[in-house]
Amino acid sequence: MDFSSSNRRQFLKKSGLLAGGALGMPGLVRGQNLNSKVQVAAIGVGGKGGSNIQSVAACGAEFVGLCDVDSRTLASAAKKFPDAAKYADFREMLTKMGDKIDAVIVSTPDHVHGVAGIMAMQMGKHLYCEKPLTQTVWESRTMRNLTQQSKLATQMGNQGSAAEGLRRSVEIIQSGVIGKPLELHVWTNRPIWPQGLERPEGSDPIPDHLNWDLFLGPAQNRPYKEGVYHTFKWRGWSDFGTGALGDMACHTVNMPFRALKLGYPTRIECEMASRIFKETYPLTSRVRFEFPERDGLPPLKFWWYDGNPGSNFAPIRPKLSVVSEVIALRGGELPPSGAVIIGDKGKLFSQDDYGREFYVKLNDEKEYTHASKHEACQGVPQTIPRSPGHHQEWVDMIKGGPAAYSNFEIAAYLNEVILLGCLAQQIGEGQAIDWDGPAMRSTNNEAATRLVKRNYRDGWAPKI
Repeated sequence: MDFSSSNRRQFLKKSGLLAGGALGMPGLVRGQNLNSKVQVAAIGVGGKGGSNIQSVAACGAEFVGLCDVDSRTLASAAKKFPDAAKYADFREMLTKMGDKIDAVIVSTPDHVHGVAGIMAMQMGKHLYCEKPLTQTVWESRTMRNLTQQSKLATQMGNQGSAAEGLRRSVEIIQSGVIGKPLELHVWTNRPIWPQGLERPEGSDPIPDHLNWDLFLGPAQNRPYKEGVYHTFKWRGWSDFGTGALGDMACHTVNMPFRALKLGYPTRIECEMASRIFKETYPLTSRVRFEFPERDGLPPLKFWWYDGNPGSNFAPIRPKLSVVSEVIALRGGELPPSGAVIIGDKGKLFSQDDYGREFYVKLNDEKEYTHASKHEACQGVPQTIPRSPGHHQEWVDMIKGGPAAYSNFEIAAYLNEVILLGCLAQQIGEGQAIDWDGPAMRSTNNEAATRLVKRNYRDGWAPKI
């Protein structure tokens, strides 16, 4: 798609990047009976997978299949859904149960999102996939293309999309309260898992309850090490996770991406980082994204900062001129996470990971005021429909309702941009990457282009 043409505006409107963009799509429930229960299969049923299952079940869905590579996790989930079939391999589940499944939930480690999600969509299954939507740019683009070619109901698991505050922020920014946006600064207190380390030597016995081959999935073979990858410690490894950026930016950058109509960046650079390791993301970093003029808005620079204040390595954070009023608002401390958008008329501070609360400060004001009490925000009309609930949006879309706010036309686009930051972290400090978004390639850095698509283990590459 040529995003310099009128197609870009149509895409933004459909995807909800322009205020008021809500798209109605017909659902495809098995048998076309819109009054029947949606029959769902879940891939990954522990942790966030467990909460996703409970939330979707509360929306009236029926779970007919459960899949997990850890038999203990699978057995625990099966106690709540005893009639659901149980599998360790999602490929076997989808193949054997295809005619019994309307929709699929993917809540695995990041590296399996793409291969499982693409297979499900190719089979015509509605899909809810946890964030980050995929681990690679190519997988993200593939899932967006599959969405555009189908009438499938899709939703990414960035739950803050349903928040009143996030949607109100988009309305207020796009109304011009803070003027034309010039800079975006977003920070997080992640990682809270191990990263910034070398792969340990040796191997340990694989526990009986874990299918290590299926855990590896599309990643290349490596020895099992106790307490290094499974269960939660996979996020910092580039073979399995996407570090702090992939984990949190789908939440914290969600609102700015929509409100600022960001599209593809033209340049990305990891400006600063702790030591870069071959197989893990750094302990802390600062990544710069540069966006061109778009839809009448001026060029914009976006800085991402990650790092855990509780670690032994001091995290990189925005300069004081960006966050001094935030620190004052918070009683002398910078919050663990947040976003500041700087416009030519003022600033907007979005608090916490999900943007539930936000504040505005115009240029002639000394401090931030909660948007609900700020005079400049009072007359801004509501233009974006409010949510019945994040998971309910997806189930409603399956049954023919409006598009979920984080459907893949917008979520895959957001995810793809975020993954460019992960790519820059892997390339290393001070290596600016000039980017051709539509072509998915760097025009000056072949190493960056090679990271667009992973080297799949034999038998795991999607059949595209």
